Amino acid sequence: MSSLRIVHAIARLNVGGAALHVLQLAREQQRRGHEVLVVAGTLAAGEESMAYVADELGVNVHQLSALQRELSPRADLAAIRDLRTILRGHRPDVLQTHTSKAGATGRIAALLSGRARPRAVVHTYHGHVLRGYFDRRRELVFRIIERVLARSADALVAVSDEVRNDLVAFGVASRDRFVVVPYGFELPAWSEADEQARLRIRRDLGIAPDTFVVGWVGRFTPIKRPLDLPRTLRALVDDRVDAMLVLVGDGDERLRAEALARELGVWERCRFVGFQQGIRRWYAAFDVLLLTSENEGAPVVAIESLAAERPVVATRAGGTAAVVADGLSGYLEPVGDTGALGARLALLARDPELRRALGRHGAEDVRGRFATERMADEIDSLYRSLLAR
Repeated sequence: MSSLRIVHAIARLNVGGAALHVLQLAREQQRRGHEVLVVAGTLAAGEESMAYVADELGVNVHQLSALQRELSPRADLAAIRDLRTILRGHRPDVLQTHTSKAGATGRIAALLSGRARPRAVVHTYHGHVLRGYFDRRRELVFRIIERVLARSADALVAVSDEVRNDLVAFGVASRDRFVVVPYGFELPAWSEADEQARLRIRRDLGIAPDTFVVGWVGRFTPIKRPLDLPRTLRALVDDRVDAMLVLVGDGDERLRAEALARELGVWERCRFVGFQQGIRRWYAAFDVLLLTSENEGAPVVAIESLAAERPVVATRAGGTAAVVADGLSGYLEPVGDTGALGARLALLARDPELRRALGRHGAEDVRGRFATERMADEIDSLYRSLLAR
């Protein structure tokens, strides 16, 4: 494909799969000779930034202060105006929006850009907020808004079959309007540096080399059900497993999770380490990754954990099953069933060879399915089909 001018718009570069996806895709598109600009809004209070990843990858980011996650008619109108100005000045061939707020403001800005409207407008659903985030009245309003906005895009991308199926079920658009493009990341193989990081982190945290370490990485938000983490640890300890739980991340629910760990008598077996850069070394320190989420798009932490040869025990939520092969690279249990999650962890704690087998299978699987070049090839193919119309 000849060189294109591409603008990606995302609400914010906070810690999470959507931001990492956009930056990895932008870097690969730049490597292929395209002119790429990422427009990102401001972080919400308490969120940690992934802007350092953009610097590491050499991706050009334009900060748009009016673009923010919270609902604000004044700020949202300003964001639409500013995005329209960017589109008129940059004249991109393609506008690809990501996440709900950037998707709404970006698509409206494209509609209002007149002759400067990009030749192709693509919106990517990294998940959705149409269930489990708000009260039912607001969920209904957001579903209606998404149905209207879906008509203004030339293509709709979902990061997993499960995300697409949810959106079809909510009436956002018909199945044939969606293209499923799974995530793609740079996923290095296990190395001696990982082994050294494993020993160093455990030493710094006061964890013995042979203690079974359960890891969790994410934002302490209700949709992640972080209170189920100490509950699962309690079930694991009750099963007479010498285990520690290491929690990487921050958020509004962290204090409640810490208080529950104390209440359940597992505080001494928890390590709340906050936000961390260079997350790969933390996967190395784990034996297993635990996810207790109520909903997921396509959990990047599971992909990264498996790439580091660490099996995943998780809830059967959203797109998690698209990443974790039940019984092959980890185990999936019902949302909220901390007893079942604990039993799976106990099984892995007592069988190191099973852990290694699941980890090896998972690494081979995700490196084949979630490669950056594969993702960029599929996005290029989508662009080509849209621009040929």
